[in-house]
Amino acid sequence: MQTTPRPPLTVLVAAPRGFCAGVDRAIQIVELALRKYGPPVYVRHEIVHNKFVVDSLRQKGAVFVEELDEIPDTDAPVIFSAHGVPKSVPAEARSRRMFYLDATCPLVSKVHVEAERHHAEGLEIILIGHAGHPEVIGTMGQLPPGTVGLVETAEDARTFMPRDPERLAWITQTTLSVDDTSEIVRVLQSRFPAIVGPHKEDICYATTNRQAAVKAIAPRADCVLVVGAPNSSNSLRLVEVAERAGCPTSILVQRAVDLPWDRLAGVRTLGITAGASAPEVLVDEIIAALGTRYDVTLEQVRTAEERIAFNVPRELRDAPAAE
Repeated sequence: MQTTPRPPLTVLVAAPRGFCAGVDRAIQIVELALRKYGPPVYVRHEIVHNKFVVDSLRQKGAVFVEELDEIPDTDAPVIFSAHGVPKSVPAEARSRRMFYLDATCPLVSKVHVEAERHHAEGLEIILIGHAGHPEVIGTMGQLPPGTVGLVETAEDARTFMPRDPERLAWITQTTLSVDDTSEIVRVLQSRFPAIVGPHKEDICYATTNRQAAVKAIAPRADCVLVVGAPNSSNSLRLVEVAERAGCPTSILVQRAVDLPWDRLAGVRTLGITAGASAPEVLVDEIIAALGTRYDVTLEQVRTAEERIAFNVPRELRDAPAAE
């Protein structure tokens, strides 16, 4: 019996993609805590925004909660997610004599330190970010209520009314669109020439690199798939970046089972990338699924090398190695 030949499909695989150093460290913290102390290990909020990762850790004995009041009195470790937390959270943990480990990404902690420094210097702070995102809640929660003003768009920047235009500083969420943020900063600097910015860019290296890699593949692709979660800020930004960079269609997918085959009809060149909290196994799974319907040719498009790694907390450095 003659089989119908599979249509050819060139898959442009963006690099860098997937896990960043902060996500890798956060997941390691949960896994090492489980090895050293045994289950359960409590985690406040999703350790990173990826269902596959969270479900995998849950199967190993991690218990995810949204707030500390959901955790019974316990000697088990309590871990704060990579997004960072308001100061009220460790304060509550100390008041309950909890043993806690902070998995906040060091690049988010850097923004927290900047906010505190600006506040100590008497500056009003503008945070560029998305309302309700855990990272924004954590950053605003480093300082007293009303100290930090949130700006989400260039229009917000045009209408923001400071207490004193000569005493301002800006900081940003680490997972924003590089281009959108540049526009907002331009507006703020044109309105408030004395405004103080970060010594080094707040948008993290991984966000910047993944957006640059998508810009490199988008003009060549009929469609770009972004592997990531719908609540992952950096993944959603990659979808936007791909479309703005010239790709007709950009789609967020979590797993191979979510592939919208009808929307891939007629696609001959497909781009694929992954948000900073999406593991490489999900990219491999999707490429394997494509191979069941297409004659796939893979082409890796690399725009940067990443060799950054962050240390885990001292308490976990003697944890037993994985078997």
